[in-house]
Amino acid sequence: MKRCKHAPPTSSNLKRKKKEDDGKKKKKGRREEKAINVDIIESESLLENDSDGEGLDDDSPRSNVVESMLQDPDDNGSGLIEGSETEEDIEFSYSDEEDIMTNGGATSKDSVDLSSFDLHLQHNLSKEEIDNQKNLKFSWDVPVIGVSNCKWIGTGENILEDFDINSCPGLKTKLHEHWMEVSKTSGGKDINSPKQQMFFSLCSSYRDILHCNKRPFYLKGLEDISIMDAYIMHSLNHVFRTRDCVKKNDAELSRLEEGADSERFRDQGFLRPKVLILLPLASIMYRVVKRLIQLTPSAYKVNVEHMDRFSTKFGAEEHKGDKENDEEPENADAQKSSKPDDFQLLFEGNNEDDFMIGIKFTRKTVKLFSDFHTSDLIIASPLCLVNKIEETGSNKEKDVDFLSSIEVLIIDHADVIAMQNWSHVHTVIEHLNRLPSKQPRTDVMRIRPWYLDEHARFYRQTIILGFFSNPDINASFNHQCSNYEGKVKLMCEYKGVLHKVLPKIQQVYVRFNIDSIVEADDNRFDYFVKKVFPKIKDSDEGGIMLFISSYFEFIRIRNFLKSQDASFCLLGEYSTQKDISRARLWFFEGKRKIMLYTERSHFYHRYKIRGVKNLIMYSLPERKELYPEIVNVLDGSENTACTVLFSPLDKFRLERIVGTTPAKTMVASEKPVFVFCD
Repeated sequence: MKRCKHAPPTSSNLKRKKKEDDGKKKKKGRREEKAINVDIIESESLLENDSDGEGLDDDSPRSNVVESMLQDPDDNGSGLIEGSETEEDIEFSYSDEEDIMTNGGATSKDSVDLSSFDLHLQHNLSKEEIDNQKNLKFSWDVPVIGVSNCKWIGTGENILEDFDINSCPGLKTKLHEHWMEVSKTSGGKDINSPKQQMFFSLCSSYRDILHCNKRPFYLKGLEDISIMDAYIMHSLNHVFRTRDCVKKNDAELSRLEEGADSERFRDQGFLRPKVLILLPLASIMYRVVKRLIQLTPSAYKVNVEHMDRFSTKFGAEEHKGDKENDEEPENADAQKSSKPDDFQLLFEGNNEDDFMIGIKFTRKTVKLFSDFHTSDLIIASPLCLVNKIEETGSNKEKDVDFLSSIEVLIIDHADVIAMQNWSHVHTVIEHLNRLPSKQPRTDVMRIRPWYLDEHARFYRQTIILGFFSNPDINASFNHQCSNYEGKVKLMCEYKGVLHKVLPKIQQVYVRFNIDSIVEADDNRFDYFVKKVFPKIKDSDEGGIMLFISSYFEFIRIRNFLKSQDASFCLLGEYSTQKDISRARLWFFEGKRKIMLYTERSHFYHRYKIRGVKNLIMYSLPERKELYPEIVNVLDGSENTACTVLFSPLDKFRLERIVGTTPAKTMVASEKPVFVFCD
């Protein structure tokens, strides 16, 4: 699939004459350029020579950045930076060069058949394109192959209109061949499917992507591994094409005559890391890294450094408990069956949420635990990055400059991260593509102009993947993703999960009106205080569970119940185990009339609450699979009741639970009460 949105860069940027006319005189007033350092090094080439910054405005961001980088360079005298690669690491073989040429790279001086990688990064962004970012509208849609209830919608040009299911545009030959080999042995109906090829084409288009109907590995059925494979291959392709471009230009620069035009050799960022993958748990990171290594062609992974250390640190619990299970198999089985299957699969491994690892690719080696500033790819949790960002405020010697040159950001399992704290993701994105706080060890004449112009965020591709979306995720996608290429997101219709609720449980949905988005939380609280709580207060019956999705709502209701001297107990995400055990006992024995229970508490613990006779959902859960689990706690109780409060703003949560069609009716209907009973 060829891209035609942007014309190729001008020939002055793509070509140069083989020889300069010996009789051609330089323009008067032009300063003589110093000899270019010809030591072949990786992307963190050290600038050893001065430049006058000709052609830049004195007050432009680019000129200011260049000037700051040219002041007092920290030269170690060797021509190599600290942590730079050995001669073996940087060797550029003929096979690599041939691979670039056969897959759309510009190895020939006359070549204009550029890959999507080249077209994206070499595009000269205009002020008009930047201004138009505020007015982007989704103008086209294409059905998802093999999925009847979903469609892709996008801005700008319809890149899927002429989609070829037999192609992987822009993918290096070695990567494509190895991917197909691995796919044959991996199995799975989604491997190498048209759906996978379509998603990879979207990744290769370098547009921002929001895919929030990705089937996770911890739910019943096969994981949608095709999506994970596609973004891993896209990441590898971006890293290897970046490396090939730098090495090729290093080789040509070594042969370049003094004073010749070197403008077209701008191929780097401030620092080396180009891909950042955010994940919620170390166990998921372990799975992604293992798959990444598996999908790396053998020629690039003759040696994988520190694999034992990686497995010990992050995968130690993969086969944990085999001996223990042999000793007490009955107890182990009982413990295993006490939690739902999805809970066990998600949390059975390393549950650490503060982790980070750098991965560096050399010619034949994959280096795990590489220094973050010299890595090609970084995989981390949002929490870990936020901690490092906060450390820079108290310790000036530390920095997060490795975030300055990220060109591909991938956020997988966004729904699980939302259960942790999405504000961490917001903070991380805000710190991407900023100017480095310390002088980078990079040849300023090799840095792409849009980095110096502080336009890197317009070139960064962001891919957000999850089981569902929510307002926070949508807000980040809408306001923090500014890729000039445009945006694509998946829209789906849902069947709902009411069929998973046990029979004879009547569910009453009550819609309350809102004055505005800003006042929606206050309107919900007022409705509860005026319409719901008086009935609770006047009733002598206990066993009332108040299910609350948001922690802030939880605190607000708790404070209100205290002010009313109500009899209640708490099961929040920050409650101690001792308090939780005591609260569950008091509630079951009737010593406490009301129990407050949060979604995050249930998500992380899946408590089985006994004694529930009246369930009131103050707010619907984000995760649809939790709804039947919560409602089914009423099973076996007599005279049970289930009441759900919702507003028109709860449409997305509502449609995941009751279905898209009923949700539309419930939001728009004149009547405010709806009853479901299977």
